[in-house]
Amino acid sequence: MKMAMVIPLAAVVMLSSSGLVAAHSFPIKETPSAGQTLTSPPPEVSIKFDAPIEPLFAQLHVIRADGKDAAAGAPQVTSDGYNLSVKLPKLAPGSYSVHWAVVCIDTHHTSGSYEFTISGGGA
Repeated sequence: MKMAMVIPLAAVVMLSSSGLVAAHSFPIKETPSAGQTLTSPPPEVSIKFDAPIEPLFAQLHVIRADGKDAAAGAPQVTSDGYNLSVKLPKLAPGSYSVHWAVVCIDTHHTSGSYEFTISGGGA
């Protein structure tokens, strides 16, 4: 293949692959953050995404050690679609697993999970 053809071909591949990456919503900030140990329980769990999500399909669960969801209600998505959160009751000390699943406004699905710990001061 001639060098004159390789450079334009490489540019097309790079541009098309960057569009694929931008087509999903990924977390850019979690509160509490992954692996964080807190001395008091948080009032909510929130996740900020790098692209808007569809509120109808947003899921956010905070799972206790016994496997039950500790969330105090349904998850909420801000009007701009970038933030997903759920209110929490006063949690007891222990480890909690956060599970989320979203659909980007362009219909691509992403999901994930992480853990945080409360070391004391809970209910």
